[in-house]
Amino acid sequence: MAGSDHDGRLGEEFFRPGSSSFTEFLAAHRPELLSTRRILPDGVRAEGAPHGTTVLALTYGDGVLIAGDRRATMGNVIAQRDLEKVHPADDHTAVAFAGSVGLALDLVKLYQVELTHFEKLEGVPMTLAAKATRLATMIRGNLGQAMQGLAVVPLLAGYDPAAPEGRQGRIFGFDVAGGRYEKFGFHAEGSGSPYARGALKKLFRPGMSRREAALAALQALYDAADDDSATGGPDISRRIYPVVSVITEDGFERLPEPETEGLSREMVEQRRSRPDGPNAAV
Repeated sequence: MAGSDHDGRLGEEFFRPGSSSFTEFLAAHRPELLSTRRILPDGVRAEGAPHGTTVLALTYGDGVLIAGDRRATMGNVIAQRDLEKVHPADDHTAVAFAGSVGLALDLVKLYQVELTHFEKLEGVPMTLAAKATRLATMIRGNLGQAMQGLAVVPLLAGYDPAAPEGRQGRIFGFDVAGGRYEKFGFHAEGSGSPYARGALKKLFRPGMSRREAALAALQALYDAADDDSATGGPDISRRIYPVVSVITEDGFERLPEPETEGLSREMVEQRRSRPDGPNAAV
């Protein structure tokens, strides 16, 4: 067993004072287990790896909503139609990703452990701003692979009870070098993000209901799929719909499949008469 002697006892590194970061502990004692730290041989680029897009988040009356389409592409080929790009990080935080799928899934799992490890050692959860900073540090550790084509661009959304009333839903975006940027109102990442942001720019308004926010997210993903071949729209025949989740004072909740399906079918039916989607409210 890693980090233990032949008697099954934990090694002495487990008992030394140090950082509350699980990633830093692993980097110090078993760096080969960190997939985000591996560099490809010189001259090799990861051009054939599956990539996932598009993800978005927007605040609404009760907190924040985060959603993503389900398509992964490998060049001009659809690699997967039902990829899960939105994941809970802890009870009040969620992370979605665009970019290299395999590396992104590893990063999400490691981030979930990172937050749990901190809370167990410190006895309190991280603040939302600290969670964003910790994720930025983890992204920065992948910079070498990002420069070789294995980039991961996550989107973080959470409910912050310490924020002023009406602003508890918060959104953070990142760049491949680990830059951290708080976004206000809404944000999107991935190859379809310019079209999704354009849709949200006309549909978003403060204080929306959960239903209104979910429909706005679905409309934005539909617009992204309409103009970006790497983004998948709702697949009615296969019953594959975007993942839509909300984070409120009560915690993380993924919208039930029947609810997402009903909203998706309603949106598609509306598009029959208005193919370009609804106009902005005046």
